[in-house]
Amino acid sequence: MGICMINFIGAPRAILFFMVATALLFCAMATAFAQGAEPPTESPSLRQLHQALNLAEHGDRQEAMNLALQLLQQNPKFVPAIKLKGMLLEEEGHSPEAGATYEEALKLAPNDPDLLLKTGIYKLAQGNRSQALALLQRCTRILPADGDAQFYLAQAYHLNGQDDLALSAIRKSLKAEPDNPSIWQKYGELLCGTGDCAGGLPWLMKAQHSDASLPRLDYDIAAADFNLMDLSGAAEFSKRAVDANPKDATALQLLATADLKLAHWQEASNAFEQLRMAKPNDPEILLGLGQSQVELKNYEAAVATLQSVLRLDPTRLLAHFYLSRAFAAMGRTAEAQHEAALHQLMMEKVTFVPAIETEQRENPIHSQARKLLAEHREDEALRLYQQHFKGTSATLADAFVFIGKLYLFMGKTEDGLRCLHHALKIQPGVRGAHTYEGILALKLGEFSRAENEFHAELSIDPSSQMAIAELGEVRYRQQRWADAAEQLEKSKTMTPELLYMLCDSYFRLGKIADADLNAEVLAAYARNRSDIIQGLTELLMRNGQSDLAKRLSSSPPQ
Repeated sequence: MGICMINFIGAPRAILFFMVATALLFCAMATAFAQGAEPPTESPSLRQLHQALNLAEHGDRQEAMNLALQLLQQNPKFVPAIKLKGMLLEEEGHSPEAGATYEEALKLAPNDPDLLLKTGIYKLAQGNRSQALALLQRCTRILPADGDAQFYLAQAYHLNGQDDLALSAIRKSLKAEPDNPSIWQKYGELLCGTGDCAGGLPWLMKAQHSDASLPRLDYDIAAADFNLMDLSGAAEFSKRAVDANPKDATALQLLATADLKLAHWQEASNAFEQLRMAKPNDPEILLGLGQSQVELKNYEAAVATLQSVLRLDPTRLLAHFYLSRAFAAMGRTAEAQHEAALHQLMMEKVTFVPAIETEQRENPIHSQARKLLAEHREDEALRLYQQHFKGTSATLADAFVFIGKLYLFMGKTEDGLRCLHHALKIQPGVRGAHTYEGILALKLGEFSRAENEFHAELSIDPSSQMAIAELGEVRYRQQRWADAAEQLEKSKTMTPELLYMLCDSYFRLGKIADADLNAEVLAAYARNRSDIIQGLTELLMRNGQSDLAKRLSSSPPQ
């Protein structure tokens, strides 16, 4: 007995109210007819509901609410009256109470599409994405061509990280309401969110030309322009967004970043200063401010700002770069050279990208795959990997390497080796299998076997930083300090444990400056690892570097 769906996206409030009122009356009449009652005009409840709607339409919401409450005293399960109560609460800005009222009505009419929509919207606003998604999916199953339901379903999918489904839903919304600027905006936003800014920007501009007052539209356009490297456009529209809402920190930060890239140093500095007042410990904001200060030749302020960046996040490479420039301009040559060396060393380690990128791509399925393996569902874990990497160059052998690695991490050595060996059997040149078997051998103290596995990996992929780094660990455990330092440095590793070995190797070789420099890098990457920082502090103290030990151990964790 659901009422007609209300198309309220972008609708003026007066029109919305009229449509809601009409829908409520239609619902009540349909209910009465369905129960075989007298014509609705003879029903006292319907007359009272009509009177309440008429009062509300003419602005007397309080008296309308009184009548609605009277109706509910007479019949607490009269759904149209509950809906009217929710609508009036919503009109008065009492959103939580309105949401609870709609939810109460939904329990009495679980298949009412309007209540499914309204309750789904409120669940979405509360951040309860799973319940919102379920409600909105039910709503669209009942009314698949409804533009509003598909619109909010698209938003729910988007917030849930399901952008393909979000795009499918918003296209259905667009088909239902092809002339709705709010839907154009959402379609453009979702296209940009999936990386298709070139496809999304025309929809955003179309919405802007039709209704420039749409919330966040200027920011959406600015973000699309920025991603398309139209920095002037990004600056223009982000400024419009800030002018419309000076408290919009997201738009202000985009404006500051665009000005920075346009070399509008003073404008960028002003914007970053404003942002710093709201977020005094945001490394990104402070870094932008520090760069602006360097370019404006305000070197002392720049040094203070950039050093605060590194106290918050020592891995910020550009902070070292701009510190080097500031120190050089101030004639502090030694400090400039030190910061430049740190920047170069950390930049070189960024070349450890292939393994990091692979791990990052695997991260979304890591927990689920481990759970499947713990439940002895290996075939499903393999299919999960293949589905996740569908459309890429990943092979079945890569899937077995992934599963084998997880087994080893779980302590299931026999299963891990079985999968790694199978991967090599079906694809002898698969990457990673020899490395993970070598890491296992190293863990067991079988240095010769570990070395053989790492060399086997390097014969397949001579640039495998992981194999090079682990070979460096073999040399370290063999106390071959020069070879260990050579391999670990060559690997460009950012792994704290391996960087510790590199520092120790340099100290044992008497290369104090190299050891100290890598100690700073290690402290940056291990800032959240108190055990590593403690070990590094002790290493520095043993080697007479008490000042550096004190400075690095006092850096705040993130």
